[in-house]
Amino acid sequence: MSSRERLILLAALLAHGFALHVSIFPGAQMRFGFGVALSLMVWLAICFYWVETLYTRLDGLHAVAMPAGAVASLVPMIFPGEHVLANAASPAFRAHFVVAMLAYSLFTLAALHAMLMSVAGRQLHNARFSRLLSGLPPLLTMEALLFRLISIAFVLLTLTLASGVLFSETLFGQAFRVDHKTVFAFVSWLLFGALLVGRQLWGWRGRIALRWTLAGFVALLLAYVGSRFVIEVVLERAG
Repeated sequence: MSSRERLILLAALLAHGFALHVSIFPGAQMRFGFGVALSLMVWLAICFYWVETLYTRLDGLHAVAMPAGAVASLVPMIFPGEHVLANAASPAFRAHFVVAMLAYSLFTLAALHAMLMSVAGRQLHNARFSRLLSGLPPLLTMEALLFRLISIAFVLLTLTLASGVLFSETLFGQAFRVDHKTVFAFVSWLLFGALLVGRQLWGWRGRIALRWTLAGFVALLLAYVGSRFVIEVVLERAG
């Protein structure tokens, strides 16, 4: 990106971040419904993307990241949500929350990378490469970046799950229990863990790696965002 484009994107990120802060912290409480959760995930992912563009040319990712950011900034207006998080004042809970959201956002960026690589790989296979994707680095470089993102996010997700299981009483004020959110989170952790092991032992790459990445991301998305969507939108409940 040019310096002007980078500044414009930074201004948009700051405006989006301010709007998220107002939505999440309307007062002494901390609200975190479906719309805000999805918007925050994408916002953090594009923040990481903005940092990436400082040292890696990712012009082709604009076509995926920018529309995703624009839509995500509007989602909380359509689905404001009234779900209030318990124990939000606890420093331990806030640390757990930050680590979890960083993991979510890195996996979101990895999923965007995977989708872009899938399109680029298909065009390259058919000997047709659009101008939109011509600014991308080589697929091997994109693949290395994808696995770097997944590796960091996997460590953060591991910390999130471990702290949630071991310190449930401190974080959430209740004993650990298995519910649909926990199940989907662990399914995602197993999928990404298997992908990293497969990459290390058998050199998984290409379509296999992309499919495992997207499958793990979908499972992670269902863990919280999907469950809040069902509760707030399908069942129309705030709790």
